[in-house]
Amino acid sequence: MVDLRGKPAYYVRPPTAVLTSGFDPNLSLGSARPAVFRSSTYVFTTPEAAERAFDVALGRARPAQGESVGLIYSRLSHPNAEILEDHIVPLEPDSQAAAVFNSGMAAISTLFFTFCPPGGSFVYTTPLYGGTQHLIHQMLEPFGMRAIAVPAGDAAGIRRAIEGARDLRLVFLETPANPTLVMTDIADAARAAHAHPDHPLVAVDNTFLGPAFQHPLRHGADLVVYSATKYLAGFSDMLGGVVLAKDRELVTRLCGTRAILGNILQPDECWLLDGRLPTVGLRMNRQSKNAQRVAEAIVGHPRVERVYYPTLFEDAEQIRIRDEQCSFPGGVFSIDLRGGKRAAFDFLRRLRIAKNAVSLGGVESLACHPATTTHSELSPEALARSGVGEQLVRVSVGIEDWRDVLADVRQALDAV
Repeated sequence: MVDLRGKPAYYVRPPTAVLTSGFDPNLSLGSARPAVFRSSTYVFTTPEAAERAFDVALGRARPAQGESVGLIYSRLSHPNAEILEDHIVPLEPDSQAAAVFNSGMAAISTLFFTFCPPGGSFVYTTPLYGGTQHLIHQMLEPFGMRAIAVPAGDAAGIRRAIEGARDLRLVFLETPANPTLVMTDIADAARAAHAHPDHPLVAVDNTFLGPAFQHPLRHGADLVVYSATKYLAGFSDMLGGVVLAKDRELVTRLCGTRAILGNILQPDECWLLDGRLPTVGLRMNRQSKNAQRVAEAIVGHPRVERVYYPTLFEDAEQIRIRDEQCSFPGGVFSIDLRGGKRAAFDFLRRLRIAKNAVSLGGVESLACHPATTTHSELSPEALARSGVGEQLVRVSVGIEDWRDVLADVRQALDAV
């Protein structure tokens, strides 16, 4: 194993690699942690170095092992992006390279525009995050991309959709699904995709459980995408997106599209996000433990019709996928309230600790009503098919004392 400067390196585990690899203090005046590099353009050491940098950036050449290729312009890349990308790779086992973007939707959009050209088709699971759903119906389909929807968790349906698709370029899975927590078998979908004559790529939105509790690349996925705004950043104070891949060439192609779209994450945000990475596992473990205690404690409450959470799965297939695919259940649960939309709104109105907001993964607890917010662009029929009813509330549990969060949820339920 070698580090980025070509020197021999010892193998270290991901939590250590995040703090010890991908950054040379000697290139930053001895600073123990990365500084912020604010610059739009970079000076070449020689004309030959400039020629080489453009050859590599435009795909005319590949960098040699250990070669340090000069930077060109911050729309293409910059020091803080490179440091962040190198630091995030160890957190996603089997990944070889990463690309960072200025939001999760920027990452997802760039992924589709890079790997699914007009005329191509893609299979995707439902329900999806509302922004992704909007992208598919308002942009990708009008551009001539054919979208094939399959319910999350329907392994046989996903296989049939993949086998029957023509000019298939991409299989996009969101697991667990937002906000119903339904899990999709990544390995099964990957086997079907890799057996297809078109050799489509498999991409997984891993925002809900990754990178701590689920590792899609180990289950056969080619790409994994994150809204870094959520658990990776963790403090509800910035936007970001990441795509990681087994194959560096896939990331090179993504970066080429990113350079044209101009949606790279800026230096200050890269610096902020890089500083959060060492604590992702710590925060997510606390949030998962808190969420599990709260979700399991409210089962049977007279105002609660159903609790959606991985430890509460009753379907044998969902239990199998959970046990094979995930190490912990995560920090998000959803509940169906008796009384429909009015009960859901009453519950949200009466929460005192958890805030009524649409994001998730922050250190503070948040709750929202998906049918009228994050998934409000879906038709009533699509909402019904996806199980996103007017009675459903999604809760993202933070790192507060779980007893206080539980007491808050209980008092809000009692008041409905």
